[in-house]
Amino acid sequence: MSSLPVRPNHRRNRARRILIGTAVVAVVAGFNGPALYRYGSEKYHDYTINKPEYKAANGHWDFLDVPSEFRINTIHAALLHTGKVLLVAGSGNNQKNFDANKFESVLWDPRTNKFKMIPTPKDMFCAGHTQLPDGKLLIAGGTKRYEKLKGDVTKAGGLMIVHNEDPDKPITLPAGTKFTGKANGKTFVSKDPILVEKAEKVFDKATGRFLRTQPGLGRIYVEAEESGKEFETGTEDNYKVVGLKGKDARNVYGMAQKLALDKKDFQGIRDAFEFDPVAEKYIKVDPMNEARWYPTLTTLKDGKVLALSGLDEIGQIVPGKDEIYDPKTKKWEYTGIERRFPTYPAIFLMDNGKLFYSGSNAGYGPADVGRDPGVWDLETNKFKKIPGLSDADRMETSATVMLPPAQDQRFMVIGGGGVGESQDSSEKSRLVDLKDPDPRFKDGASLDRGTRYPSASLMPDDTVLVTGGSEDYRGRGDSNVLEARTYDPKTGTYTRVADPQVGRNYHSGSVLLPDGRVMIFGSDSLFADKANTKPGVFEQRIEIYTPPYLFRDSRPKVTGGPETIKRGQSGVFTTPDAARIKTAKLMRPSAVTHVTDVDQRSIALEMKKTADGIQVTVPKNRALVPSGWYMLFVTDDKGTPSEAVWVEVP
Repeated sequence: MSSLPVRPNHRRNRARRILIGTAVVAVVAGFNGPALYRYGSEKYHDYTINKPEYKAANGHWDFLDVPSEFRINTIHAALLHTGKVLLVAGSGNNQKNFDANKFESVLWDPRTNKFKMIPTPKDMFCAGHTQLPDGKLLIAGGTKRYEKLKGDVTKAGGLMIVHNEDPDKPITLPAGTKFTGKANGKTFVSKDPILVEKAEKVFDKATGRFLRTQPGLGRIYVEAEESGKEFETGTEDNYKVVGLKGKDARNVYGMAQKLALDKKDFQGIRDAFEFDPVAEKYIKVDPMNEARWYPTLTTLKDGKVLALSGLDEIGQIVPGKDEIYDPKTKKWEYTGIERRFPTYPAIFLMDNGKLFYSGSNAGYGPADVGRDPGVWDLETNKFKKIPGLSDADRMETSATVMLPPAQDQRFMVIGGGGVGESQDSSEKSRLVDLKDPDPRFKDGASLDRGTRYPSASLMPDDTVLVTGGSEDYRGRGDSNVLEARTYDPKTGTYTRVADPQVGRNYHSGSVLLPDGRVMIFGSDSLFADKANTKPGVFEQRIEIYTPPYLFRDSRPKVTGGPETIKRGQSGVFTTPDAARIKTAKLMRPSAVTHVTDVDQRSIALEMKKTADGIQVTVPKNRALVPSGWYMLFVTDDKGTPSEAVWVEVP
């Protein structure tokens, strides 16, 4: 673990703090000194962080003033091309909200600081989302049922596999269908309707001879009719479907392993919506083929969206059945291939159209399946593993970013923890260059301590803001990391900046705003005290980080230009500061949850000076610059960015 250098102004501040602190202790030695010392230290701290020179070197954190009626358990956030931010709670990890069908979303306008409640049709808690080519936000999946811990489960239940051996027709069983065990005699009831496809006749490829019938299969969650341990089952059994007659009774049956009072995981939904930033409402689209809770949505080269992983409608991880959404038809189709990942896998579109999986994920799934990082060719389903990842067993709740500029195809994986509720965490930052013909992870600069749930936002000055997280699972033992730092990809170093005031762990994230500030939200600590005796409370406060570059004398301005630029083409923007502008870039807006944001990327633009402004050219590569809306930032010779101008790349 490497330590960070102390900047000269920090040395001076530290020396001054020691002198003042000593004086305070001397004066109040006989008057409850420790309490007054803390009071004096806090006052001095507030004085220090509000000094202009401190802000100019370290930036500043402020609380967002959110009226009480708009305070929600923000778990998802996305920046829209209107400049507003969509904050989504759904039921907000609150069983009472879920039971009451209380699902919430709020729209916040950073320019006016106005808030608006958005009617939310389904529980989007733990859904997936991504920016679409037309500027809408696709949200898919969410919560069908909350988990039940062992001891809270009153009815034995679990997975029933329904078989259909009829090769002539599929069969639909309604919710409430009863299954009675042939050996155990116990009856279980389905919670949802299920369609079971017809059986498939299998023939010998060489001779054409009929070999067997492959039954159609369906998966459904069932519960015992009555409560009590006596209704558990111990072993696999064959189940008769109550009410079926004749041919159907012979061809359709259930098979289940142990149906017990064990812990029941969350269950996902199939529902999908597009959020329209102009109409400011959710629009229902075709549901997914698979129910998903904790899925990742990744935009592909052609503008379609890949949905993968998640827990299904019976609380089991989706078995590699990935599917693709077409924004033009509003329909989903299976990819036809299978590849398994843990939930919320960090999967990015590369500039060659392939996909990079960093190994970052947010939790559910076997410890030995789909955890290796690598490059995935979706067309062939070939997966090339990338070696060298340090702390490979501590990748859950890590963050991954595509370092700027996106043309370099360099990625950084930050922190992370052990599988499940492990106490282990990593301080590592691992780097990989995918332009290398034989890519391999290498360790970069380290954080001060092991950190789960770090938030990482790309900044318009080409640095990365890394903030928050906790050493232990969900902040156990008062382990939140109240630190922030910026990472410079050019030097490979971290620099400490102003510390946030609120700890952030599970269910947190950060979003770059068009004015160059960063919003950080959420946190869902398991406990509220160091001894782990008091239940935690969801953190509804939102903080805004104002970086050092916004405390400089002036920032460049871009006052006019085209709203749309095609790939390979140029646009001219008016600015009075052309002489001092050095760089221009397109930054894709964030759509983040569980510190997972596969949308954000920063694309360097070729730039030329004109008579009254600048001309920028968008790269031709569709995989590098997916269709959609981007923030155009320019920076001056000091690295100070302009306020963003929104540009559409069709």
